[in-house]
Amino acid sequence: MKSGNIIKLGIALLLVFTSLNSMAQSIQQKKTDSVFNLVKRQFNAQQADSLYALAGADLKKALIIETFRNICNNQLFPLGAIKQWSLISFVNNKIATYKLVFSTGTVLQLLMSLDDEDKLQVFLFQPYKEPVGSKQTLVATSNPLKTTTDKKVDSVARIYIQKANTVGLSIGVFKGGSISTYNYGETVIGNGKLPSANTIFEIGSITKTFISTILAYYVNEGKVKLTDPITKYLPDSVTKNLELQAITLENLSNHTSGLPSLPDNISGPETDALNPYKDYTQKQLYAYLKTCHLKTKPGEVYSYSNMAVGLLGNILAHIGGKTYEQVVAEIITGPLAMSSTEQHLTPLLAQRFASVYNEDGKLTPAWNFDVLAPCGALRSTVNNLLVYAKANMVKSDTKLSKAFELTHQVTFNKDVKIGLAWHIITVNNVDYIFHNGGTYGSSSFLAFNTEKNIAIVVLSNCGESTDNVGVGILKKLQ
Repeated sequence: MKSGNIIKLGIALLLVFTSLNSMAQSIQQKKTDSVFNLVKRQFNAQQADSLYALAGADLKKALIIETFRNICNNQLFPLGAIKQWSLISFVNNKIATYKLVFSTGTVLQLLMSLDDEDKLQVFLFQPYKEPVGSKQTLVATSNPLKTTTDKKVDSVARIYIQKANTVGLSIGVFKGGSISTYNYGETVIGNGKLPSANTIFEIGSITKTFISTILAYYVNEGKVKLTDPITKYLPDSVTKNLELQAITLENLSNHTSGLPSLPDNISGPETDALNPYKDYTQKQLYAYLKTCHLKTKPGEVYSYSNMAVGLLGNILAHIGGKTYEQVVAEIITGPLAMSSTEQHLTPLLAQRFASVYNEDGKLTPAWNFDVLAPCGALRSTVNNLLVYAKANMVKSDTKLSKAFELTHQVTFNKDVKIGLAWHIITVNNVDYIFHNGGTYGSSSFLAFNTEKNIAIVVLSNCGESTDNVGVGILKKLQ
């Protein structure tokens, strides 16, 4: 078979969280592998209805059983039995990609993910893609390769930046009281200009840690409580939905609200597929909340939700009496002099913004946000994020420092350990406070450990994940 998506349900995981730990296989991956084995068994038995029974509500809504049977019987089952299979990747602790070799000799890849009930949410057969190739020449860098740290960073960064699809990479290391920054590649393909520690990148979901810092700040000020129900801050027309009554502000911050990652009315014929958040408004969000149903009971299950954090940010901005961007500037970026961290770039700042490229290395638009801005709208630099990381690490008597401290306190510890937005990951038996981020054209990583006095920032203007870069550097330096 030469072309096309055979079965597809795209639930966009538009901003990235990856649960990184030292275990070779995560609990979620084990669950996904288990369902894959069921898929393989029913596929090889050519049982379309049994395959369909593995689908979740969203997939069944998008694909009725009659259509599913037709696709299986006329397109899939003629490929023969699945004779060989292997896991290629497990991205964002969510989407598994399996390489499949059928008895007819056809090779495809299957993308699979599970919903909160461990039913199929994404089920997509595609032509098999060979792993990304490498650039033929050595990419330029500012790394002087003089110290042991320089060489350790380079050994990890080279693996990433030499991939054919990546463009630019900016890395910041704070260790033992000193800062080192390293830059690779280009800000725009073909311009020959290295990024710098002041180059501005999209930082995606690292933005979530900013709004949770504001939540902690307001808690310490007595303006809100973590246990406050969100209905206390929503319009009466929304609070009539009894499903929302048990959700607290803490649930929004630590991804235990029961709300899905994204509302189902965010996509449609008028949505810009390459810039999916820009036209989604508060009116649409409230319209969704009026009738939505939770997938899990609040506080009991971790399920990463961009919508939840976007809603949290809008509640806090309303309490602060300012826009989201103004509240961030007033409480965090202003006091820390992070003058290159903004949602909307001025013409002067825009001159330092790196063009963004998707996972295939193709130019793609930078993202814009409306109501869901708090989940991923900020742009920043390595230098600014090192300031931010250090401020999180150093305790002082300031209101901001106390807010940072509160965000680090664990609020949920079932499968995933999380504070307020910040996740705790374990790398070689060392715990780090961590968040990453991603858009279609960028990837970011930030992790720190106060006791070891180390922080790592990694920013890329490509959708190719930087998680392995960040974790790899931590392994080399800790």
